[in-house]
Amino acid sequence: MHILFIYPNLHAQIGFNYGVAILSGILKQDGHTTSLLNINEQLGYPFDLGRIMDDIAKCKPDVIAFSLVTPQFQYAEKIASEIRKHYTIPIICGGIHATVATDEVMATGLFDVVFVGEADYAIREYMRVLEHGGDLEAVPNICFRKNGSIVKNRVMPFVPLETLPPKDYDIFDFQKMIDAKNGWVGLMASRGCPFRCTYCFNHQIVERYSKDLGVPAAQLGYIRHHPLRDLLEEIRFLLSRYRNIKMFIFDDDLFTFNRDYVLEFCKEYPRLSNIPFVVNAHVQVFDATVAQSLKKANCRIVKFGLESGSERVRRVVMKRMMKNDTIRRALSIAEDAGLHSSVFVMVGLPTETRDEVLETIQLIADTKPGRFRWTAFYPFPGTVAWEMSKKMGFIDEKKMSSLSNFTDDSCLDFGSEHNLWLAKVLKIFPWYVNARSGFACASTYQHLVRDVEAMNEQQWSKASALIRARDAAHARTAEAAGQLHYAIRYNPFMAVRSDWNDEM
Repeated sequence: MHILFIYPNLHAQIGFNYGVAILSGILKQDGHTTSLLNINEQLGYPFDLGRIMDDIAKCKPDVIAFSLVTPQFQYAEKIASEIRKHYTIPIICGGIHATVATDEVMATGLFDVVFVGEADYAIREYMRVLEHGGDLEAVPNICFRKNGSIVKNRVMPFVPLETLPPKDYDIFDFQKMIDAKNGWVGLMASRGCPFRCTYCFNHQIVERYSKDLGVPAAQLGYIRHHPLRDLLEEIRFLLSRYRNIKMFIFDDDLFTFNRDYVLEFCKEYPRLSNIPFVVNAHVQVFDATVAQSLKKANCRIVKFGLESGSERVRRVVMKRMMKNDTIRRALSIAEDAGLHSSVFVMVGLPTETRDEVLETIQLIADTKPGRFRWTAFYPFPGTVAWEMSKKMGFIDEKKMSSLSNFTDDSCLDFGSEHNLWLAKVLKIFPWYVNARSGFACASTYQHLVRDVEAMNEQQWSKASALIRARDAAHARTAEAAGQLHYAIRYNPFMAVRSDWNDEM
């Protein structure tokens, strides 16, 4: 049978879909054929229902499978609705939105089967029933309709990663993706995260599996690693198959959690490649030995999720218990080892005050990481933070349903005055940091921030469209004067310290 995957990924960063790659590899093992519509305007595939329907007709699929994340669900609904007008073949879906908002997805009536949790082997069982007959109630990890009622099957245990086949890179135009991302290639060495932050879906997955399997959360084996030999073989394959790879980026939630695995990888990787790489770390799971090993293995960037500079917001709203001193220590260890540090923060959280947003800005200004990314807080359905935001009446449902990402705007409503201020912060975040940094250019940015804060909504609406160009102009001036500063670089929600050199 032929399975056509559809991955809407519009107005967002180009992302490699690990789930689709693995599912395709599994289905091909069973003799099926697969194809993919990777819908992303940066890859030359904007949202165009006519084109999508033409491509579906060319593929002649037996099954259509959507991969869903919450901000993209609006596009999946439109596509699936159009498909329903012309085809009677099964339409199925999986992904994190299908897992955390199963009832919402089923309520649309557009999808025959919704996969919950890890679909790796569940999709194999589903396809076998579809092809050879059998009872869908025997297929784990799915939700479907039977005789007018919705049936929710239990999940199977977490998949042992060593049993999975290699990812199917052929289903993607992967060389095109590499070139569009300037040579950056994603890798995934593990699944799972030991933390249970309120804004993340990890706790929902663990609770669902624990309940269905009757196993305590600590015994589920949620955190798993691909065998190191498999990871190295995948890197070897990529290097032999594709051109212009300049950087590997590990997308694991927490690459440094398994210290022994990290140290062994750092020992083996240089024997295979000298291409630099990027990892995610946690300030509470990071030490000098790990930092030095990463540097020696040619790690260029180590990323930390700070989320907020306010200890109250982290503790009460996010359930992230690290102290600011721990953050400072981890960033210092990274910098001392010669690693370029990167931090991620968000603003616009429930109960967060203006002063607490400024605490986040100040922490970055004080620690001066190599780069930072910022976004508006996005309440993913079903998470603790979503429940909190909903209970307090902050969520603008209409706005939430229209957002395709969480970098451009917030879907929480704090009142017109705070909403406008947050919009300004989201647009000129690095100006705020520069203004508080103590850099020689600080006074220039203090004036810029004051000018922006004095603008009313109409004035800001006109000025905001020119911010990227103004930021670049001010950065050129600071650069010419030899002044250290942060400037927006690579995308509208990342600022990079001016001493970074892509060729270092």
